[in-house]
Amino acid sequence: MGQSLPIHFIHITFSTKARKAMIHPPFEKGLHAYITGICNNLECRVLKVGGYTDHIHILCMHSPKITFMALMQKIKANSSKWMKTRDESLKNFSWQRGYGSFSGNPTETEIVIKYIDKVVIKTH
Repeated sequence: MGQSLPIHFIHITFSTKARKAMIHPPFEKGLHAYITGICNNLECRVLKVGGYTDHIHILCMHSPKITFMALMQKIKANSSKWMKTRDESLKNFSWQRGYGSFSGNPTETEIVIKYIDKVVIKTH
């Protein structure tokens, strides 16, 4: 085969450190947009970012141009720094060390998007 065609949809989830409720409505949409920008700048096209006050969900297409570990490091480090600049109450904001990542079938991305939407609806 003369070309490569990697299509890897990844559902990523991770929490704030100690699951502290620190992602409040005034910062939530901005955080989601910031994470979307990080992923898109790394050519990991985002389909959905959502979550609640203590965790995040990301559904994106993982680019073969970056390792998954590097993607996670950039998302978590940069978004944590961004959150710390939003408000004095967030000066100690950080993410937990771990994460969950699940590969997805390209034909089932709408199911994952609806799941992420329900997480927000059920918890708000």
